Formats: sequence, structure tokens, C-alpha cells
Amino acid sequence: MLRTITNLFPLWAVLFSLAAYFSPATFTMLKPAIIPLLTVIMLTMGLTLKGSDFLNVLRNKKAVGIGLVLQFSVMPLAALLVSRLLELDTELTIGMVLVGSVAGGTASNVMCYLAKGDVALSISMTAMSTLLGVVMTPLLVQLLAGQSVDVPVLGMLFSLLKIVVIPVILGIVLNSVMHPVTRKLEPVLPLVSMLAIVTIIAIVVALNADQLAKIGPIVALAVIMHNSTGLVSGYWACRWLGMDEKTCRTIAFEVGLQNSGLATALAMKFFTPASAVAGTIFSIWHNLSGSCLAGIWARKSIATSSRTAETL
Repeated sequence: MLRTITNLFPLWAVLFSLAAYFSPATFTMLKPAIIPLLTVIMLTMGLTLKGSDFLNVLRNKKAVGIGLVLQFSVMPLAALLVSRLLELDTELTIGMVLVGSVAGGTASNVMCYLAKGDVALSISMTAMSTLLGVVMTPLLVQLLAGQSVDVPVLGMLFSLLKIVVIPVILGIVLNSVMHPVTRKLEPVLPLVSMLAIVTIIAIVVALNADQLAKIGPIVALAVIMHNSTGLVSGYWACRWLGMDEKTCRTIAFEVGLQNSGLATALAMKFFTPASAVAGTIFSIWHNLSGSCLAGIWARKSIATSSRTAETL
């Protein structure tokens, strides 16, 4: 039952968004809750991790290294290029660059499992990109968007330490010392994360309700192009480097599915509500695109996909 509710995330996101669009006053008052809600999401992520997940990095150094390079090169650059191509204004471009510069999202772990990928590698990569993103995200935003707007690099860095690192580490510690308890909580944790993220989405929609009809469609197009670039380049870059099918699928999700909730929170804290729209739409879209791709791959055996790719 809980899994069914959680798997309907895109539906809840759309319903909450519609509620916020037609009744913005209900959600705008919740603006101060965005950072605490994101902290809860990162804590739940930590509660699902163990120290051994980081040891997997040593066992899969090549795959993790390639994935991280793609994560922090393809996605931020693609975000900037898409923004330039569609002639987005400064606020919307900042939002796109933020989405491209954050770490991979936890949704990638679920999609990887459904698509018969390497779940251990997926979890390891999400954990590593999350920690590395604390430094990389502010630096990438400064590098790619610093010419257009003042980027508070140090402020963003310290916020990421508080929002990401501390809750994740606390979750890992709690999972280690209280594993019998956290194991019982595991079925509920995805639901908690989902409720937190759809609430954040609703708040951002409410804050942008008056201009969403104007900027929503162009941002949605940008998000679809950006997400598609990540999924395609993540898969084929690994295929061209001679990696196995399971690894290619895994890295495709790690590169293409972003921690857009974090991008949304950072946009709200350091920039403008309009710059948070990209993260909001990405949160909905990447779950739809990821689910569709996972469904396609789930019906294809690893061996069949490998033979098909080799003939292309």
C-alpha cells in the first residue's frame, strides 16, 4: 500500500501543484518550511545508507569516477546550453544551472532497481555525488552563471553543509547504531520524502502562481531537453567506454535524475521564486521519464540490450 502511494509521486505532485496554483494563499505561508522539509529528505536518505555503501566506491572506482565526471560536467553544461538555446532570462537560467549543478537524486536508486541496473553502484554514486556536490554545486553555479548574477558561493557552501552533509551523516550514524529500528522505518521513509518534496513543489508553484502560465511551458521544454540529454549521454558515454549494460543503465539514471528538490530550495534561499520553477518542474518530469525508461528496460534482458547496442 505504501509503495503504491509512493509510486504515484508524479500524480501527487501534479495534484498538489494544481491545488497551489488555484489556492496559492494556502501554501505561500509555508515558505519558511522549505529548508526544514529538504533537511528531512536528506535525513531519510541518510537513514537508508550504511558505511559499506561508501566502500562500494572502492570496488567500482572506474564506474563511480566516470559517473561523477558526467554528473558534474554534462548536466551543468547542458543546462546552460539549453537555457541559451531557448533564450531564457537570467532568473530562469539560474534555475536551470542550479538543477544541472546539484547531485544525483535518490529517485535514481528506485529507477535503477526497476530497470535491472546495479543498485549498489547507484546508491554509492548518489551518496558520493551528494557529498561532492556540497563543494561542486556552488563552484559550478559561480562558473556558469556568475557573470549574470552575484552568486553567494560561501553562503551556499555553508547552507549545503547544514542541509545536506549534517542530516545525511546523522542518518548514517542512526542507521548504524539503531539499525533494528531504522529497518522497521524503511517502508515509511520513501513516503516521508515524497510528502516533503510535493509540499516543496506546491509552495514554489504558489509563489509563482501569477506568472506560471507565462513561464511554465518554456521551462518545461527546457527541463525535458535537459533531462533527456542526461539520460542519453549517461548511457551512451558508458557504452562507448566499453562498460557493461547494467552499469550503463545505472549511470544513465545517476546522470539524468537530479536532486531537484535541493536545487529548488537553494533557488528560493539565494535567488528568486522564479528561479525555483525549473527545479519544481524537473521534480515532476524526471520521475515520469525515469519511470518510463525503467519500464522499457525492465522488459529487456541485459544480454539482449548488450547485443543490440553492439550492433549500433
